[in-house]
Parts: sequence; structure tokens; C-alpha cells
Amino acid sequence: MTDYVIAIDQGTTSTRAIVFDHSGSIVSQGQLEHDQIFPKAGWVEHDPKQIWDNTREVIGQALSKANITRHNVKAVGITNQRETAVVWDKNTGEPVYNAIVWQDTRTQDIVDRLAADGGVERFKDIVGLPLATYFSGTKIVWILENVEGAREKAEAGDLLFGTTDSWVLWNLTGGVDGGVHATDVTNASRTMFMDLETLEWRDDILEAFGVPKSMLPEIRSSSEVYGTVHTSSLLREVPVASILGDQQAATFGQAAFDAGEAKNTYGTGNFLIFNTGTEIVKSKNGLLTTLGYKIGDEAPHYALEGSIAVTGSLIQWLRDNLGIISSAPEVEDLAKTVDDNGGAYFVPAFSGLFAPYWRSDARGALVGLTRYVNKGHIARAALEATAFQTKEVLDAVNADSGVDLTELKVDGGMIANNTLMQFQADILNVPVIRPVVAETTALGAAYAAGLAVGYWANLDELRANWQEDSRWTPDLDSAERDRLYRNWKKAVTKTLDWVDADVN
Repeated sequence: MTDYVIAIDQGTTSTRAIVFDHSGSIVSQGQLEHDQIFPKAGWVEHDPKQIWDNTREVIGQALSKANITRHNVKAVGITNQRETAVVWDKNTGEPVYNAIVWQDTRTQDIVDRLAADGGVERFKDIVGLPLATYFSGTKIVWILENVEGAREKAEAGDLLFGTTDSWVLWNLTGGVDGGVHATDVTNASRTMFMDLETLEWRDDILEAFGVPKSMLPEIRSSSEVYGTVHTSSLLREVPVASILGDQQAATFGQAAFDAGEAKNTYGTGNFLIFNTGTEIVKSKNGLLTTLGYKIGDEAPHYALEGSIAVTGSLIQWLRDNLGIISSAPEVEDLAKTVDDNGGAYFVPAFSGLFAPYWRSDARGALVGLTRYVNKGHIARAALEATAFQTKEVLDAVNADSGVDLTELKVDGGMIANNTLMQFQADILNVPVIRPVVAETTALGAAYAAGLAVGYWANLDELRANWQEDSRWTPDLDSAERDRLYRNWKKAVTKTLDWVDADVN
């Protein structure tokens, strides 16, 4: 009987279950999108119950397409959108509010309140993160302060918090019937509550935020058996054996296990992770210090991360809000109708600017417009925005690490866009490399789960699975590269200081 590992990839726009074989190849998958809820400008929510319902359904789809049962599955791994916060009643299993998504900016007042004593870097030496709406800590505070009865229930010990990995794990292992309330170090490192050195929740920071410790999940490693799937599931009694936040999972799936290795994921946003090994490197250039992974009882691996809020979601915006394309892949065809951006630059600061700026007061801008500019130029400017933002982050990584990256491994949905990948290589002036298995986020979760149960023996076995699919090499005159980047940096300045007391 052939054995497999299943990864549950609970992402920003959809939930997937993917079956992997021992070579790291995809056998089958199921996928369902969930609703994107926008109650107000800057607010982004998901329905946690819809996410859990979709999780159950995609597991069934993946098993059915592979024509296998739970008896063929050695382990389940979970990867997830990292900072999206769910708070639920442990006695009923009911969320007290929708999940507040990582892109949501409603908590800026809470950020400002906490930053009044010590600035936005008040806790950064301990947790590796600046105070920002991005992270889940302030989202919990908002729920406690704005949902009727939530504070009282939390103080009574009746509410649980988790990022979506914890929500899926708790439900998968039984929910109100003995569900496991845990997370891994990578997700815990995105709350603002975990000490990077001790890998434990910090009581003093929780007190400053006003969050009861009883709400928080137990922090575990990224690769160990947390529990088994509940008897009500198609995967009953299968071990749940990994959790990795999506960007760390993609790094793991790219086999970037060692210090100095890096990857860039092109998804809803872009996330470049640079492995610093067992050393905690504190950024001086606007990057985050985060957990890379922790395998069982082994020492944790740390990373520098450059988080970009809007890349793939800008293409969705062109489709859904402007209607200049009817499907995301069409953006490449539209961009190819012109030779260049026509002087137009699109800075998609829809949720402010993340790395390396961390400017919540920024808002999106399309600049350099003339009568010459058409929708082809706008499509090209939207693609180029992803590459320019990546260059800003990579420059910061090079400055912090003191070692220039010589190539960039890439993954995520947008890497199917050859025009973007070529421009990325051109603007970075380093080769860009796409692996054979582009679904590296799910693959990383599968790898970590398989390691925990002995399906794969060690990291060397996983390294041997990685294969190059495509490579783009730079082909742009250095003077033109410098000119384009200089104009981009000028465009960024036009987005700053936009938000004040009467502008959302």
C-alpha cells in the first residue's frame, strides 16, 4: 500500500488540501475559496466557520481525487495565513466575531495607544516586530474592546484565540470534544507576544495589551505530533504532525534550511524570508525578525523577513474593482500589449506600506500619468510594482546580512507570469529560479509533518527532492535599471502622509 502525506493550506483567499507522495510531487488536491468581507474601508474579515467547513470539504476532495482513504495517509500538516486572528468560545466552538485578516488596518488607534509609551519599536527587541496593525495582537485587543461580552468571557477563561492554524487544529482534533489548542513557534512569533529567545509568551507584554494569557494556545515546535484527527473526520486517527506559517512553510518547501538561503513568495502579498540559522539577527533596515522553523527538540532556526502587503491582490483589484481584466492570468497578455510602463508607476499602499517602510499613513497612488498611458501601461505598472517592492526588501536583506544574495528562489501563484519573472530578474540583477513543485507552501507543511512521523528521514532527503524548473537571467541595461528604480522610489514618496484624522 502506497503512503502519502496531506497538507492543509489555509490561505488568505482559499483553503486547499494537497496530497503529496514521497518524492514531494502532488498527487491530488481540493480547493475552495472563502468570502472576502469588507465591512468598512480598511476592514478585512473572513468567516471562521466557512473556513472550517471548506477545510472538511477539501480534505474529501483531495482523498477522492487520489482514490485513497485515511489508511494511506501517514500524517497531516497545516500551514496558514499567519496573522489572521480568530477568537472563539471554547464551550460552544462558536467564533465571537469574524476572523480579522492580516491586511486589516482598523487597529491603528490601538497601535498608537501602545506606541505612546516607547514608540512603535517598544517591544521589537523582545518579539522582533514593530507595533503595527499587521500582527494579530492588536486584533485580539479590538475584539475584546468592541464585541459585547467578549472581555468578560475572556477574563472568565471561556474564550480561546488562535491564528487560523490553531482554529483548524482545534476543530480537526475534536473542537469542544477535546480539541487541541496549540500553535507553532512560527505563528506565535507573529502575535507580538512571544519572546524570540525563550519561545514563550511574555506576561509583561500581554499585560500591556490587556490580553488574558488563558486565551492563548500552547506554543509547540513546527514538526511534532500535536494530536490525532477526531473520529468524526474522514482522516480519523491520522496524526496531525506539523504547523508552519505560510511563508515559513514555503521556505521549508524550497529546502532553504540553512543560514544564508532565501525564498520569495508571490501571493496575495509578497514575503521574502532569509534564513539566519540559529542566530537572532535584529534588523536595522525595516525587516522583521521571526522564527524560521523548529523541528521537534532541535534548536530553532530564525529568519529575517520582508513583508509586502499588496502584490497579487493588486491584480485581483484590477479584475474586481476596475474590470480591466476578467481573470488574473490576463494581466500578462494586457501588459505585453505595450513595450514599457509608459511612465506610469503604481504604488499599491492599500493597507499602508509594510517592509521596509512600515508607514500606516500611506495609501495607494498611480503616478506619472499622461494622455499616452492606457490600460496596458497600467497592467504593466501593476506587475512592475511587485518587482520594485521586492527589490526594496532584498536591498534591506543584503544590508542587514552583509552578504548579497546571488540568486532568488521564487514560489506562489504569480510566478506563472513570465513577464513579471523576467522583469524581477532585470530589476534585481540576479537570476530568478522557479522550482518544479511551485506549491511550496503546502509542500513545506507536508515535509515537516512527514519528518515528525518518519515518512522522510532527514533534511538531506528533502533537499534531494528539490528540482529547478525555470530560470530567468537579467537582461536590462544598468542605466535603465537605475532610472526605473529611481522613479519608483520617487513614486513611493507620493503615497506618504496621506492618512490623518479625517482621511481613512
